[in-house]
Amino acid sequence: MDQIEHKFIKVQGLNLHIAEAGADADAHVVVFLHGFPEIWYSWRHQMVGVATAGFRAIAPDCRGYGLSDPPAEPEKTSFQDMVDDLLAILDHLGLAKVFLVAKDFGALTAYMFAIQHQERVSGVITLGVPILPPGPIEFHKYLPEGFYISRWQEPGRAEADFGRLDAKTVVRNIYILFSRSEIPIAPENKEIMDLVSDSTPLPPWFTEEDLAAYGALYEKSGFRTALQVPY
Repeated sequence: MDQIEHKFIKVQGLNLHIAEAGADADAHVVVFLHGFPEIWYSWRHQMVGVATAGFRAIAPDCRGYGLSDPPAEPEKTSFQDMVDDLLAILDHLGLAKVFLVAKDFGALTAYMFAIQHQERVSGVITLGVPILPPGPIEFHKYLPEGFYISRWQEPGRAEADFGRLDAKTVVRNIYILFSRSEIPIAPENKEIMDLVSDSTPLPPWFTEEDLAAYGALYEKSGFRTALQVPY
């Protein structure tokens, strides 16, 4: 991944990290937006592919994720902050128009950005989260109490669950859970992290090297902002 370069941009008082690869500013630009528990690193292969095809690839770490600064009050962070951060990044880099590729909660940021700043977007591709109609999201009402999203939306519950483990183990458990075909649902007397045993192997597409990279970055950032957005 030697062709990927890194820089920091001052946005709304925070130093936000972005990874870049590919052609100069005159090329078509693809911006990759990560989800949870992703970071810029999640897009490294796609960035190289896009750059090899002659485009410019950019992948930021959202505020409070990876190498980007956390906000002073993480509990007040919203999706609108993510939209505003993206606009500030594009303005700083002098990018008039970009193509957005987004996964998980990054998709919600991409949808909001495309609606609010359609003149800055040439196209959108998303993974994992469809466009949702305005209004409260109520799918959790039809799933058991132990559904992981419902659990992680309870203030303090996920923080306590994660806090029993080191960051690397938390990331490991999440990727194991998210790689399964069944939805993570915990019984009443267990937490979500209890659904993975120490002996469970990593998914074949997620290496120990990947886990070390994620673990090191989450050791830095923690999960406080990451749990606020999206959960």
